[in-house]
Amino acid sequence: MKKTVLSLALVAILGLSFTSCRETKAENAEDKMEEAMDDAGEALDEAGDAVEDVVDDAGEAIENASDTVDDAVDDAIDAAGDAIDNVEEGAEDLVNDTVDKATDKM
Repeated sequence: MKKTVLSLALVAILGLSFTSCRETKAENAEDKMEEAMDDAGEALDEAGDAVEDVVDDAGEAIENASDTVDDAVDDAIDAAGDAIDNVEEGAEDLVNDTVDKATDKM
């Protein structure tokens, strides 16, 4: 009887040791789902970072374009002022020449 009890205990211990260490398919599927969720989260983070970089670059480009437009407007204003000054000088010269000629003829 003693041999029978010891044999059954040995078989039970061996049986439990083999079945308790084995991973089930559900655990494998759960691990794979967690890994996929982590990968998806990382991909979303990277995509968010990429979008943020694009928005920053676009903001800088707009700022640079605004500065360029401001410079062009300032240059155009300066050129218009110079043209007006030249027209005024030319008109004054023309009037002075006309007055001189009229004075000479009188």
